[in-house]
Amino acid sequence: MLMGLSICVAFSLRGSSCDSIAVALPELEKSGTDEARCSRRGLHHSGVGAVAGGGDGSNAGGGDDGSGSRSAVHWVAKRARRGCTRKLLHKRVPILSWLPQYTSRAAISDMVAGVTVGLTVIPQAIAYANVAGLPPRYGLYSAFMACFVYTIFGSCKDSPVGPTAIAAILTRENLHDLGPEFAVLLCFLSGCVELVMGILQLGFLIDFISGPVSVGFTSAAAIIIATTQIKDVLGLSFPGSKFLDVWEQLFEHISETRLWDTLLGFICMAILLLLRKAKDIPVGPEGTKIQKAVSQFLWFISTARNILVVVVCAVMAYLFEVHGSQPFVLTGVVKPGLPPFHPPPFSAQVGNHTYNFLEMVSNLGSATFVVPLLAILENIALAKVFAEGKAIDATQEMLSIGMCNILSSFVSSMPVSGALSRGAVNHASGVETTFGGVYTGILVILSLQFFTPYFYYIPKTSLAAVIIAAVVFMVEFHVVKPMWRTKKLDLIPAFATFLSCLFIRLELGIVIGIGINVLFLLYASARPSVRVEKALSSSGCEYLLITPDRSLVFPSVEYVRNVVSKAGMKQGSSYVPVVIDSRHIQGADFTAAKGIKSLIEDFVKRNQPILFYNLKPSIVEIFQGVQPKDFKYCRNESELNELLRGKQRRATVA
Repeated sequence: MLMGLSICVAFSLRGSSCDSIAVALPELEKSGTDEARCSRRGLHHSGVGAVAGGGDGSNAGGGDDGSGSRSAVHWVAKRARRGCTRKLLHKRVPILSWLPQYTSRAAISDMVAGVTVGLTVIPQAIAYANVAGLPPRYGLYSAFMACFVYTIFGSCKDSPVGPTAIAAILTRENLHDLGPEFAVLLCFLSGCVELVMGILQLGFLIDFISGPVSVGFTSAAAIIIATTQIKDVLGLSFPGSKFLDVWEQLFEHISETRLWDTLLGFICMAILLLLRKAKDIPVGPEGTKIQKAVSQFLWFISTARNILVVVVCAVMAYLFEVHGSQPFVLTGVVKPGLPPFHPPPFSAQVGNHTYNFLEMVSNLGSATFVVPLLAILENIALAKVFAEGKAIDATQEMLSIGMCNILSSFVSSMPVSGALSRGAVNHASGVETTFGGVYTGILVILSLQFFTPYFYYIPKTSLAAVIIAAVVFMVEFHVVKPMWRTKKLDLIPAFATFLSCLFIRLELGIVIGIGINVLFLLYASARPSVRVEKALSSSGCEYLLITPDRSLVFPSVEYVRNVVSKAGMKQGSSYVPVVIDSRHIQGADFTAAKGIKSLIEDFVKRNQPILFYNLKPSIVEIFQGVQPKDFKYCRNESELNELLRGKQRRATVA
């Protein structure tokens, strides 16, 4: 696909279209003129021949008759046709599909949803900047560019891309108090990793993060996020972001607790949790205009609860300030205006030391891979929640989130992704397309341009309350009981991930959880279930039927060989024919073939027949590749009965 697109772009710059390339290449191949041959050589010297045939570029097939050249040209033509289709263009730029059919009704729905999400994201963005250990403005910088980019490239209408709690806490853990430049570079590198994963179609890597590991990670992250915000609720100020460090510092500084901040923080949390349930209050009788109006009002109050609480608290703090007393710790000055549009920093001055690009990347460490991986996981999980039966294009989501992070880094953003909480607001608001993000982005831009002076008066404790009230529902202890009922072993990676994330590091915790899951998979692969039972053929011949439950690959070969040998000697008394039912063997490798050859030799030495039944042709070819002697297999039941009858006659004669 990429080769086709690149060829189309190259030729289009010279005034040619994709169709003309696709047609011209085969025609060129057919031509016997010197010009055609020169053209083919030119293509090969540009690397096409090497790609197609693995040669040096002068002859793709390695031959002397030009057949390699013809195959290379055919290959290029095929890739050009495949990579330059309207369908692919619409798939990779989804706005081209729905924009021509965009209606005024959809525009109104998107505007309502976009503004509603905007009212939610503004206080969250300021609070998430605090979670990430950054100045408040960086949260707002992260909340607008991605909205515009995702409108063009996004495939999930309900996904509002912007700062999230998970991305913020991961950013905090990897900044090491080195400054915002590192967060912006992390955003850029995350986008690059996501883009490459999308191009290479590495979405399957997400499948290695199992449900238990995801639950353990998100629960631990939620507790860590809430822990980092407790100091703001209590009005305390001290360094440290690690779970144990924060609690240790809390107990050391508990005597410095500010009463008014604490009271306001807990009141805000209580109000936020109550307002969260306001939309579920039944209002009757149903169907009346009053009922609909009241229900809509309660829904709006519930949805916009964050901005309402923050605004009320800011007004209260402003009134105290006017009257000469201020009982709360305030957010302080937020730099007004939009950020300049420039490339992300590839060097940074911290104190007296200048970090170059490699030093910055080294300091960020594993975060450059863990942050994008979890951002993709978060966004795909959100897309699945609101898919409504539609297929999720994981590759497109990777590409779109990658573009969002890369372009957002040009406006000093920290890493962004889709947020499930805002996605629920978006969905409930009736969003029709990704264009709702445009209204969200515009609202954030307006707040940066005109309202930053008023952010000064927002009490930090109210922002901390917003975060705690949001992340408390990310702690998923309720899934422990279902795990216990279904498969108790799943609790091991879940709790290992949870405890490792909590007491070591978040990214290390998720790696440990994935590692435990992989060990479980390897063990299951190395120890397949092998069923052994005695059976009678239609002719009355007794035999031992052995059925492995999965493919034969190198970790399991020796185990299966031992099980079959022991069963043949003990249950088969070293003379009863053994039939291996291979219906579940979908694949095998060289080690498996060598193991089967040794198994057959063991049975031949003790004159015990061994037969293979239900073998797929591809598996037969693999086993025959090592040239085993006395390898006998049956294509159907009649062949099996005939072979068993023959074995029985020979045994009787002997």
